[in-house]
Amino acid sequence: MPFNHKHLLNLLDYSKDDIYEILNLAVTLKKKQFTGKKHELLAGKTLAMIFAKSSTRTRVSFEQGIKQLGGSALFLSSNDIQLGRGETIHDTAKTLARYGIDGIMIRTFKQSDIEELAEYGGMPVINGLTDDYHPCQALADMLTIYENFGKLDGIKLAYFGDGNNVTHSLMIAGAKLGLEVVVCSPNGYEPNPEITKKAQKFGNVTVTTDIDTAIKNCDVLYTDVFFSMGQEQSAAKVKALMPYQVNSAIMAKASKKAIFLHCLPAHRGEEVTAEVIDGTQSRVFDQAENRLHAQKAVMALLMK
Repeated sequence: MPFNHKHLLNLLDYSKDDIYEILNLAVTLKKKQFTGKKHELLAGKTLAMIFAKSSTRTRVSFEQGIKQLGGSALFLSSNDIQLGRGETIHDTAKTLARYGIDGIMIRTFKQSDIEELAEYGGMPVINGLTDDYHPCQALADMLTIYENFGKLDGIKLAYFGDGNNVTHSLMIAGAKLGLEVVVCSPNGYEPNPEITKKAQKFGNVTVTTDIDTAIKNCDVLYTDVFFSMGQEQSAAKVKALMPYQVNSAIMAKASKKAIFLHCLPAHRGEEVTAEVIDGTQSRVFDQAENRLHAQKAVMALLMK
């Protein structure tokens, strides 16, 4: 069936079937990659990658992804372009369209910047991360969970720590795909309440301060750094979040079949301990790899 989306700005307007179509294609492309079968679905296409925030995984996975799909990548850091600095986003988008760019992946701060690019550029825009959402990460997470459990519906995912952009996209994707999503954060560090309300309209999403409630019958434990890129360090925040660290004591309360996920990079000894991230239940590097396969599916569907 035709894929009825031009952009991936967040997952709010994507249906359950839309997300499954991405995941199904990701599985297919991953098999082709591992069996050495060419899958140059985007031969001759060019992806512009705009980075206002740096990232190892986002840059390498998108650059390798478009290459494996037969296309090419154009890396643009915030030092290379005038986006939002003297030149309007409107003018930047119009200019890139005239240069034959077939798609834009942007990793930046403000969600409104991505939405403006999508409005005026004329080509597909993919959200590589903003302060509000991280949809590509959530897609990779869902793919990783499916690979481990053979299903998504009925899986319980517990997120521990700071309610951030990763949390927001996990809530939305999880709710739409039938997961039970429990966010366990201290008072004052919960996810954005407006985004939480939106996610709760799609499915089973709960926010709590109680660790035992979150961990009960949990299949997936997830955490992220205390401080997102650009956030000021705070001793008070560290003190509030440390009780929510994912360590061996918390893992022991979960099912023996439970897996641990982290979007990386990790600060060992803060949000997670070394014995957990390096333990047998950890799937963080499978998860990191799946960024490549999920994003290839997104690019293929949007830029074909």
